[in-house]
Amino acid sequence: MKAIRRFSVRPVLPADLRPLSDLARNVRWSWHPETRELFQSVDPEGWRAAGGDPVRLLGSVSADRLAELAADREFRHRLDTVAADLRGYLTGPRWYQQRAAQPAPAPANAPADDPVGAPAEDPVGGAPPQAIAYFSPEFGITAALPQYSGGLGILAGDHLKSASDLGVPLIGVGLLYRHGYFRQSLSRDGWQQEHYPVLDPDELPLTLLRDGAGQPVRIVLALPGGRSLHAHVWRADVGRVPLLLLDSDVADNAPHERDVTDRLYGGGSEHRLLQEMLLGIGGVRAVRAYCAHSGHPEPEVFHTNEGHAGFLGLERIRELMAAGADFDAALESVRAGTVFTTHTPVPAGIDRFERDLIARHIGDGGGDGGSGGAELAELPLDRVLALGDETYPGGEDGLFNMAVMGLRLAQRANGVSTLHGQVSRQMFAGLWPGFDAADVPITAITNGVHAPTWVAPELARLTADTARTDTARTDATRADAVRTDTTRTDTPRTDAARTDAPRTDPRRPAAPYATAPYAAGTAWSDAALWRVRRALRGQLVAEVRRRLAASWLERGADRAELGWIDGVLDPDVLTIGFARRVPAYKRLTLMLHDRERLLELLLHPERPVQIVVAGKAHPADDGGKRLVQELVQFADDPRVRHRLVFLPDYGMAMAQRLYPGCDVWLNNPLRPLEACGTSGMKAALNGALNLSVRDGWWDEWYDPDFGWSIPTADAGPDGADPTGPGQARRDALEAAALYDLLADQVAPRFYQRGAAGLPDRWLAMVRRTLTELGPKVLAGRMVQEYVDRLYVPAARAHRVTQGPAAADVARWKARVRAAWPDVAVDHVKADREPTAEQSTHRQIKEVDASSAPVTPNAPATSGVPTALGVPAAPHAPATPDAPPAPPGAPTTEHAPAQHATVELGATLTLRVRVSLGGLAPDEVEVQAVAGRVDEADRISAARTVPLKPVGGPDLEGHVTYAGPLTLDRTGPYGYTVRVLPAHPLLASPAELGLVAAPTEHTAEEAGLVMR
Repeated sequence: MKAIRRFSVRPVLPADLRPLSDLARNVRWSWHPETRELFQSVDPEGWRAAGGDPVRLLGSVSADRLAELAADREFRHRLDTVAADLRGYLTGPRWYQQRAAQPAPAPANAPADDPVGAPAEDPVGGAPPQAIAYFSPEFGITAALPQYSGGLGILAGDHLKSASDLGVPLIGVGLLYRHGYFRQSLSRDGWQQEHYPVLDPDELPLTLLRDGAGQPVRIVLALPGGRSLHAHVWRADVGRVPLLLLDSDVADNAPHERDVTDRLYGGGSEHRLLQEMLLGIGGVRAVRAYCAHSGHPEPEVFHTNEGHAGFLGLERIRELMAAGADFDAALESVRAGTVFTTHTPVPAGIDRFERDLIARHIGDGGGDGGSGGAELAELPLDRVLALGDETYPGGEDGLFNMAVMGLRLAQRANGVSTLHGQVSRQMFAGLWPGFDAADVPITAITNGVHAPTWVAPELARLTADTARTDTARTDATRADAVRTDTTRTDTPRTDAARTDAPRTDPRRPAAPYATAPYAAGTAWSDAALWRVRRALRGQLVAEVRRRLAASWLERGADRAELGWIDGVLDPDVLTIGFARRVPAYKRLTLMLHDRERLLELLLHPERPVQIVVAGKAHPADDGGKRLVQELVQFADDPRVRHRLVFLPDYGMAMAQRLYPGCDVWLNNPLRPLEACGTSGMKAALNGALNLSVRDGWWDEWYDPDFGWSIPTADAGPDGADPTGPGQARRDALEAAALYDLLADQVAPRFYQRGAAGLPDRWLAMVRRTLTELGPKVLAGRMVQEYVDRLYVPAARAHRVTQGPAAADVARWKARVRAAWPDVAVDHVKADREPTAEQSTHRQIKEVDASSAPVTPNAPATSGVPTALGVPAAPHAPATPDAPPAPPGAPTTEHAPAQHATVELGATLTLRVRVSLGGLAPDEVEVQAVAGRVDEADRISAARTVPLKPVGGPDLEGHVTYAGPLTLDRTGPYGYTVRVLPAHPLLASPAELGLVAAPTEHTAEEAGLVMR
């Protein structure tokens, strides 16, 4: 019979065993081996049945077994030791606390690719933030808390865990989905089927947040028509980091509202909007309640992990307006303390809602007809809607864009890899009209992964064994690894050099988990390393056979017909892994493009390969489901089913076996549509070599010692559209390159044996991957970068942009915007400094440049700065084809030459006369922008040189700025000048989207460049 009601009965632990409850409720056990081993010893069979979940385990242990353990002195000693270790972990100072106790270091230089440069200096001092609120729609902490769908959630989980290890005072905020993400199974013909299990919070490592009177904390949002959305708040303890999860499954809600948090990424537009309102608006209120009742410091910085939580900025504006601020001052205060991270390189990946839907739910309009009852009624609706408007070329009227709002509400923003930062600047360049994509103020912090979660215990034990036998060598290598991590200067293959080092100060303490767990890797013997790698491959083979048998039984097979599964995969065969979500751009089936070539690789008599594939398509994505079915049906073929398998229901538990067991990790997305992609990082930490398209993180950290790069074909006129007509050609070319690499390089390297019968060259690559790539891909490095480059500057800006200061900034911006149409570059003059060969100082060129200022409503420029020109050398002859000067144009002693020659190292003195439109000289920054130029005189790899005011305004209100420009590069070279707003509290000179530059017509007249 089926139960009419379900509830959980928790065990009553003997007094001596009560620390078990604390250990089970803090999910640090998911990355702490000693705690997991302790729970396994409670009941080994029950531990396996519970899937390694301590909460489920304790709910199934018999009273007799608990009494037996309470009487076991050795078990109690182990329990006390592990419990004491947790207490020390939770309360002791860690990297962040030691960092905060030291004097504030001098501001770190911004990376070379940071847009428009960073502020010349940190505007305000002070301690690092006392707390940071980190909002994300999903969190992948552990398989026992299934609140994730893919990479975004796993990244968020690793961010929290690494923040905990480092002692960073994060508060995580998300939603509790009662059905989580779906569980995947397959039909007999290979079609994906979805199942949504019901999750009981009492059976999860969660605690209901209660107020001082012991009552559940309740968050309430107003909805149109007088309705309300109620939510409880559950807390998960992620080491030192509290994770608050809002749950709408509350009795006071109507059925529609009760289902708001039913499942991750489900429902229609209104359902998603209510989820995001609860996450953003309700999340801020949950943080306030948690801090009030726990005594936790209030956050000074709010970090929005993608646009889903963007409404948090509106709620914080409401709070400040309730305290007396006007909208503009509140906006400035909120922006100062907000960080926004974008994770998608394609517009289609961004949540967009109909403006009318937003108007019905948010702001003072209350929807059509002014019915009232909407949330945030204190906010002017027109200002709210303007935050999400796509007011740029290609934008759509009538839509509210969550990522656009996230960028407008955050003073600091970043992408998640160097390449993704470039793509994001191009994608959002329309929000900063008049600026080139390279100047858009979106930086990049490359994602990382949490090593203690993803590294196989066997590799960790190998490290420990090596350390015991060679401590001195281990310590020396660890020091090298720390230096590698904190002074990293990889130069990606971009047209602008970039220093990618974490902005850490050598005086600060080293961070735990800031380096790879293989500091002693160079001391491992090849035999020991190969023995561990083969053991991990063997474990994966066993796991695959178990899961494959269960899948076939679900598909309707009889156990008697599954004897062939005992021969699936071989622990001595080169094993390739491919596991991820299944959108079209990730190209799950690229490997099937030429099936005959794939068959040759799989069935090669001397160098076979075997492939393990897993992944979920979104429930609404039939195209993705067809890709899954195509792969499954190929894998069902009796000719190949022992060499290629598809495992359904990909998740964290599977991944923790899959990454360590693979020799090669395959990734073949359409470049540049992979924002970062961290699965290859996790595989690399376990000794797998990457075989990938140069996209995401692999673009900046690829090295032939770490794996192979799949060549990328020209995208053609369709760009990177996976459905475009040119895509078939691109797939064919890249698939052929993949087969060639596997046949000619990967497989031969794996099977080649040295004198000792070991794959010496392969193991050398594995060792380099572990010891050199490993430190780069760690989430500890990532979180340190967030602290140094974003959190600390945001906290300091937040502290000084409060109350009257925020109102002052708002008024200043309004005044600058009003004056900007009259800001103009009137005159540019360049003189050559004398050299050893020149005893006289010659004037080279003067240009009258009536400037056309660019405002936020002006169309964007061509996207690349156009050179105004490098002055001609003295007595340079006029170009015969040069057009005559127009009437009234300035004249010089020598006619302008189209191509002039200037020696490397020469210095020009620039003098620029500017009309400021009533602004003071220190309210603008005048820059020279110089660099190499292409055939159209567009500047690339630009560097900026600030020019300083010389004297005060003249009678007409003009101000002259001057400064030296050294010609430090050979080849075609040019410069231009521009005027930008300047204020100590701007995070970037491009922040207002205002720039004044010479007109294109004048630039053509002055088109003198060094060739």
